[in-house]
Amino acid sequence: MKNYRAAFLTTLSITVALAAALGYVAWRAGWLRRAAGWSAVGAHASATSETSSAGGANGLATNPTPQPTPLAAVELSPQRLQRIGVKSGVVEVKPVYNDIRTVGNVDVDEQLLSYIQLRFAGWIQQVFANYTYQYIHKGQPLFTIYSPDLVTAEREYLIARKNQSLLAASTIPGVASGAVSLASAAVERLQQWQVPAREIKRLETTGQVRNELEIDSPVSGFITQRNALPQMYAQPETRLYTIANLSTVWVYAHIFQDEIGEIRTGDPATVTVDAYPGRAFYGRVDYIWPEVDPTTRTVKVRLVFPNTGLKLTPGMFVNVDMRIPLGQHLAIPASGVFQTGTRNIVFIDRGGGYLEPRDVELGPQAGNEFIVLKGLKAGERVVTSANFLIDSESQLQAALGSFMPPPPGAGAAAAMNAARAKISVKFTTLPSPPRKGTNTFRVQLTGSNGRPIEGAQVTTTLSMPGMPAMGMPAMRVAVALGSKGGGLYEGSGKLGSGGTWQVSVTAQKAGKTIAAKQLTVTVPGGM
Repeated sequence: MKNYRAAFLTTLSITVALAAALGYVAWRAGWLRRAAGWSAVGAHASATSETSSAGGANGLATNPTPQPTPLAAVELSPQRLQRIGVKSGVVEVKPVYNDIRTVGNVDVDEQLLSYIQLRFAGWIQQVFANYTYQYIHKGQPLFTIYSPDLVTAEREYLIARKNQSLLAASTIPGVASGAVSLASAAVERLQQWQVPAREIKRLETTGQVRNELEIDSPVSGFITQRNALPQMYAQPETRLYTIANLSTVWVYAHIFQDEIGEIRTGDPATVTVDAYPGRAFYGRVDYIWPEVDPTTRTVKVRLVFPNTGLKLTPGMFVNVDMRIPLGQHLAIPASGVFQTGTRNIVFIDRGGGYLEPRDVELGPQAGNEFIVLKGLKAGERVVTSANFLIDSESQLQAALGSFMPPPPGAGAAAAMNAARAKISVKFTTLPSPPRKGTNTFRVQLTGSNGRPIEGAQVTTTLSMPGMPAMGMPAMRVAVALGSKGGGLYEGSGKLGSGGTWQVSVTAQKAGKTIAAKQLTVTVPGGM
């Protein structure tokens, strides 16, 4: 019994000790978690405070207004111009046309539709024009009809004529004239019912009434609707035929609302059809609908076309081309404009591979040309191809600071360009090609008369963009060259890496730039 009690007490003591140990471990873990949570809260509060301080009093970060990408003039060698496919065009004032191309559908000219109806009731007997889209000539018989009212009117006319002849010699006042009036009223009644003149003449000649009257077509055209059937009772309100004259047709086209302001009634239009390749039909704008379709944002326009040979048929799908004259404007090819979304840039070709960027203000696009409102003048040359590559080169030159702009003042740019055209700049190195390390840079300045240019301040700047992915910063070496006589200027500089360097040479005299040149040199060796 004592052994049992001792074992029980020992077991109980061990259990209590284990429970206490487990409780301490749990408390310790909870304390650590709380401490970590307090630290996280403190860090979050600190970060929030820093963010609020950086953002200003309201705690909101302010984004700086984006600035336009700077551009610089570039100078490319003839080989490089040819390699990247640079072409140029002349800015000129000329008649500008906007080509609006769309599609349309041919329809009947509603002004040339005719309806065949009678002015008396009767039963149709024979039908000669008996199918739709049958072509009918004017005066061609359509059908015959029996009308009791018409037969009665013809008999009354014959009686009136007979009485007129019998009473013509009467001596009783008013009898002869009354007979003439009755005959005239009877023939006028037949004419109002549109009885053909040949039928009235036949009545006068034969004196016989026919039960059936032949009805002729009053117009020429195609039967687009036919309701006349044999043994049918026709009343004056019954539309028996619809005849369309297709010598002129309408074309309905849909023009986008941003182009509708350029179109006027009477403007020329051209239609082509796949069924007749190489053939064009010429017409004009007849009517412009005064509303915009909210689904397609287009305006319906009606065009009218002479239909010689009846080639254009209703329902035909056609291609529409409207060449709208916009008047005399300063215009450049559309390919000569580099559009960034916020800027319209052109590159002026100054000759000799010297290309100068310029912002311009554009008007509407007219076909393959842009109307220029500001920024250019007639006679200047602009680059019309490879603009993207030139823009990239211009941005690189601006980023490296390799282009020195002309001094301020009216006409400075023109003066610099004129001076550049007269002065030859020849850049060489010693050794050639240059190497990584110290090199000698030489510039020879020669005027248009072949004489050397003396007393100039010549600076050579060599730049290489950085390569952050390779841990290489941008490098720039500026060397002021001293005069060696005879228009030769020389100076030394140290290149810290091999690769392709951008070289900019500028020559100034009396504070004005008299010559500038950009080129590239390749330095052998590693980074």
